Amino acid sequence: MRNLQKLAAGALEEVLAGAALHQVLPRRLQQLETPGERGALQDIVYGSLRQLGRLDAWLTALLERPLTDPELGWLLRVAIYQLAYTRAPAHAVVHNAVTAAGEGWRRGLANAVLRNFQRRRAELEKLADEQPRARWSHPDWWIAKLQAEHPDHWQGVLEASQQHPPFTLRVNCRHGDVAGYLQRLTEAGMTARQTGPDAVTLDRAVPVHSLPGFDAGDVSVQDAGAQWAARLLDAQPGERILDACAAPGGKTGHILERADVTLTAVDADVARLARVEENLNRLQLDATLIEGDAAQPETWWDGQPYDRILADVPCSASGVVRRNPDIKWLRRPDDIPQFAAQQAVMLEALWRLLVPGGTLLYATCSLFNEENDGQVRAFLARHAGDAERCPLPEPLSDGSLLPDAEHDGFFYALLRKM
Repeated sequence: MRNLQKLAAGALEEVLAGAALHQVLPRRLQQLETPGERGALQDIVYGSLRQLGRLDAWLTALLERPLTDPELGWLLRVAIYQLAYTRAPAHAVVHNAVTAAGEGWRRGLANAVLRNFQRRRAELEKLADEQPRARWSHPDWWIAKLQAEHPDHWQGVLEASQQHPPFTLRVNCRHGDVAGYLQRLTEAGMTARQTGPDAVTLDRAVPVHSLPGFDAGDVSVQDAGAQWAARLLDAQPGERILDACAAPGGKTGHILERADVTLTAVDADVARLARVEENLNRLQLDATLIEGDAAQPETWWDGQPYDRILADVPCSASGVVRRNPDIKWLRRPDDIPQFAAQQAVMLEALWRLLVPGGTLLYATCSLFNEENDGQVRAFLARHAGDAERCPLPEPLSDGSLLPDAEHDGFFYALLRKM
């Protein structure tokens, strides 16, 4: 456990200095020998980031003066997380953290802080609940933005964003149906329920290769909210489809599962594009994959217009922070208008590639208005003569799908070219 604590503390320190979690964590997981150790490390790092606002408040309250040793600070946050949120034996957590702290005053301080946390737990919970950053474990600017833009739902959004995300699968309709796959899961000793037309959510996450038929392409891991994209795009057999910003390929695969179409998948990241290819190979599906910038189609487009376009644009990812908990601490308020400017350029570029009468599905995993409804309204104002917004079914009447126990947060707008 001592090694896990130090590895977790080092990961947190590196992430909060600006590094992306998906780059930091794998390097540390490789240093561990067993799946159990790797799972524990991942849980500690992800959980600490989800609850970081609360951990910060608790640590501040437990210290008589600000800590000048950042490494010790991250170690203490990790240990406090374990004491508060895991089943690890408290005596082992404290012993290992004190040992990992080193000698002299560092050892004594670690012992005093962790013992005091155990004694003062109820008082500290109350103290944290009185501070928005600690109560909701999000930056103050983020909380204020949600309060302003989602006045009736901001608390539910923040609560959902602190939870473990659901482990949801998409059943490949070419290989079977949800009822049949639920039976296969039951026979494999896995409990699950249907959460969408093609969606199955397991009660517990499992290694993907242990899922019945995963390697044969019978199912894919995909959030139930993300599964709306292919249904709303509603590609029809024989059509020519563009999936812009396609990586890692979940929506690409879903589109191809639903209809025999000619699909081009574009992404600017060649490494992530390789993941699209891997997913399609597993699903036994075909698409044309192009490394290219969706905002600059002149560098890759063949000149033939598309019947339908999925524009799953880069965004703040504010709707998926429980899966990527580093994002809420690394984003800054001025990132949002920068994303919005990038999205506007991309929308204009892709609109030119659409046939008259064709549809473009604008999609984000953001909760913020500038990237969502505000972006679409501005686009429609610029294109009053050749664009209209199509109505969406419930629960997407306004385009927003806010995160809850069943799915992450997304926004969709279906635009028809007149």
